[in-house]
Amino acid sequence: MNRPVSKLNFSGQMEEDPEHRSGVYTLVPEHSSTGSDHAVEQKKQFIDRSKDQIRNFLNTIVAEKGASKNTVEAYKADLEQFFEFSSTCNKEDLSDFIRYLSTQGFAAKSINRKASALREFFKFLFSEKEIKENPAVHLSGPKAEKPLPKFLTETEIRKLAENANDIKIRCMIELMYACGLRVSELVSLPENCINFERKQLLVRGKGSKERIVPISDSAAKIALEYLTFRENSLKRKSVWFFPSSRSASGHLTRNAFFKRIKDIGAKAGIYAQRLSPHVLRHSFATHLLNHHADLRSVQKMLGHEDISTTEVYTHIITGQLIKTIQKNHPLAKKH
Repeated sequence: MNRPVSKLNFSGQMEEDPEHRSGVYTLVPEHSSTGSDHAVEQKKQFIDRSKDQIRNFLNTIVAEKGASKNTVEAYKADLEQFFEFSSTCNKEDLSDFIRYLSTQGFAAKSINRKASALREFFKFLFSEKEIKENPAVHLSGPKAEKPLPKFLTETEIRKLAENANDIKIRCMIELMYACGLRVSELVSLPENCINFERKQLLVRGKGSKERIVPISDSAAKIALEYLTFRENSLKRKSVWFFPSSRSASGHLTRNAFFKRIKDIGAKAGIYAQRLSPHVLRHSFATHLLNHHADLRSVQKMLGHEDISTTEVYTHIITGQLIKTIQKNHPLAKKH
């Protein structure tokens, strides 16, 4: 069965099929041809056009939403994957793509991220009047249970810090755990991010939103020690708190930091499966709630817009409490 098509010409304007309004678009080739040559040429033109649209979309989310480099790269890869999969863009194509991903063994989390990228992309095209209808309005991925965040015990955190012989990595561990930072926030801290007099850390989070987080005495102390080391060892000036001459950004990368964490974890006797890039951030939130910190305060320190994101840590506490009751409560013991 032929699918109804609304076509884009090379000026980017919509040419609508007179019999249909489907929210589908493809490309009208400038020169007609026959057979397989026609199909190949049409596919090439479609991909070229989609690349221009993806570029415009990515530039917009950076300019208007402050999207991070990692977000931009993920969106770009997801959208390009779809346009390699399909030569048209209607609801059926999008649904077929989601089903295809499931058959290829992609995790539900990855599929849902790709679906989100497509929804945002087609929403952008619709707002720019490049398409008459948005085919991705109701696009959804598979339902998936959110895994609880990995976290370390307070003893394991101490072991991790004690086994970090490098003052730079020790300072990063202390700051990330003391302030609940995301890895991207940690590695991109500016040189003057700490107010030592007020014991405060200025963080630039998602969407370039700034927040002020209190810093503990021990973390402030190690930060001062690191800054003395940094000043004496730095060969050239840097605007970054954790500079690196090996990275294009000028600061230590998140991947390099996580590699060091895994190496230190191995020395501390912590299994690699229990570590993750954000394990110190998750441990920060979990331990604060364990010590009866206010949920709203934890939300602000983590930089969560929605408190439901922070509430996931209460599930960890609840799970631990249930295990403790089952193990220790007199009525729960087996006779």
